[in-house]
Amino acid sequence: MTIRNRIALQFSLIVASILVAFSVLIYFVSATYRREEFYERLKNKGRTTVRFLVEVKEVDQELLKIIDRNTLTALIDEKVLIFDAHNRLIYSSVDDQVIHYNARLLEEVRQQKEIETFSGGNELVGILYQQNGRDLVVLSSAYDQFGKSKLDNLRLTLGWGLLGGLSITIGLGVFFAGQSLRPINRINEQVSAITARNLQQRLDEGNRRDELGQLAINFNDVLHRLEQAFEQQRNFVSHASHELRTPLAALKSEIQLGLRRPLTVPEHEKVLVNLLSDTDRLISLTNSLLFLARTLESIQSVPFQPIRTDDILFLAKDELLSAKPAYTIQIDYENIPNEETETLVNGNEGLLKQVMLNLLDNACKYSPDHTAQVRISTDDQYCRIAVHDRGIGISDADRQHIFESFYRAPNAMVYDGFGIGLSICYRIIELHQGTFTVDSQLHVGSTFTVSLPHV
Repeated sequence: MTIRNRIALQFSLIVASILVAFSVLIYFVSATYRREEFYERLKNKGRTTVRFLVEVKEVDQELLKIIDRNTLTALIDEKVLIFDAHNRLIYSSVDDQVIHYNARLLEEVRQQKEIETFSGGNELVGILYQQNGRDLVVLSSAYDQFGKSKLDNLRLTLGWGLLGGLSITIGLGVFFAGQSLRPINRINEQVSAITARNLQQRLDEGNRRDELGQLAINFNDVLHRLEQAFEQQRNFVSHASHELRTPLAALKSEIQLGLRRPLTVPEHEKVLVNLLSDTDRLISLTNSLLFLARTLESIQSVPFQPIRTDDILFLAKDELLSAKPAYTIQIDYENIPNEETETLVNGNEGLLKQVMLNLLDNACKYSPDHTAQVRISTDDQYCRIAVHDRGIGISDADRQHIFESFYRAPNAMVYDGFGIGLSICYRIIELHQGTFTVDSQLHVGSTFTVSLPHV
């Protein structure tokens, strides 16, 4: 069942339930009012008849019967019976019918003084009349043909009205459900037209205020991230191919040079040294590419736990200095944390250590004195680590691209590297819901600042 039909069905069922309940309520109230009004008419008729019989001496039973037959012409099968204290019938408004009565009913009237019940299809009221020491029981019954005929008409009117209302409701439900879902159908058509080759296409966001507008906005955001992912994948393949081609071409040139003519031992050694250098560069590049691929693949599933950022920083310092003793790393606190938790963040130790290693290595590599200065600061929300160097600096134009994979500023080409480290660091910090900023000036130095929310 389509959503449109489901909405129309649910809407029709709700309206049908309301109409049925409303119709039943109207019929029940009308039937109750008719019955109570008819019982009141029967009581008035019984009281009038007994008063004429007892209190008006000029009216005898024959005259009273004539009065009864001419005052209840709208009623069918009307009877008025009056019984004395010994259950003897002293008056009957009809002469041509055999009178049957129930003694138990007369006793019930004497006990309750007034009752309302049924006699076959007729309504019946019983009244106890007490006057001058006499206890008379008056039974008045009749069939309310006019009232029940109005109820039948009301039932027929409600039935046809209910049927017509349901028909209109179903038609309007289908129409308005189709109208309401038309924007969804339009979005569905637009989504169906989007493929891997036109990810730049976007959905119509409408008024951007209702639920469908918000859905289109969120879907466009997904498309934007998906387009970025595809673009990053294409750039990764392109840059990786370019970076791999350079050392492979150098290896091929050295081998061809060695095969072109007989070489002396020193020349062989020189060729082998060049081959070793190119092989090391190729291995380093391959390892960097593998680390980048693994990081992008599993970065969303790494386990997190509370860790101290200053401990991670000192671990990265020790590891880097053990591999490159010529480097100098100075770490200091810009302000002393008020609480121990101000340097405690929820993160992954291995990934954060990789960020610190990369930042410290870059700072030392690009500084003429191979020195990196690190400052740790905290506030109510964040723990910040600022890594400063006095190196070559980054221009404003290059600063916009340094977090892209394989991007290297022109003034950094003379240094070893592949342009992968900062892009990995940016993704790791983004995963930890932190921020990664850079402040740099050409030929003066750069400051990379990592801000992580502490627990």
